[in-house]
Amino acid sequence: MAEAVSTQRKKIHPHKFTLWVGIGSIIMMFAGLTSAYIVKGSLPGFSSVHMPQIFYYSTAVMLLSSFTMQWGLKSFKERGMQQYRRLLTVTMILGILFIGLQITGFSQLWNSGNKLAGSAGAGQFLYVIFGLHAVHVLGGIIALIVMFIKAFSARIRNYNSVPVEVMSTYWHFVDLLWVYLFVFFLFKS
Repeated sequence: MAEAVSTQRKKIHPHKFTLWVGIGSIIMMFAGLTSAYIVKGSLPGFSSVHMPQIFYYSTAVMLLSSFTMQWGLKSFKERGMQQYRRLLTVTMILGILFIGLQITGFSQLWNSGNKLAGSAGAGQFLYVIFGLHAVHVLGGIIALIVMFIKAFSARIRNYNSVPVEVMSTYWHFVDLLWVYLFVFFLFKS
């Protein structure tokens, strides 16, 4: 009997397993894109791009949002629902701010002459790779909005931490992914 309980505890929750499969797929996609950048960058005529300053600010915003998400998870587990709601709200606002800063950064790239036309240079890779990352952040923001509605709903009183843990893991992942992409382009551009 004790062995069955021990085995049961070692199993990963299906939502967490699905998340890790998705994260593995996303990692493979971005590894392929950054590898293509390295290969394309070694060809003659490949143009580099100057990273807009605003991407530094968006990096700080993303790191801060990861901190607020983790603090929110801790608050949820400790049943500090008021603090959890506040931190979830702040995380969502920071995620939206990140997207806004990205749009501003893309606009600056566009205005500096980095268009999508012509042979693929660093600017085109930035649009595709950073744009795909922004789509993943947007997906996270949608999930945060759903969690926000549930957190403020008077009818829902579920203290199952799995959805919050899944959201927190995903949010930390898109944060780390952004840091990787940002550093990658800083050193490769």
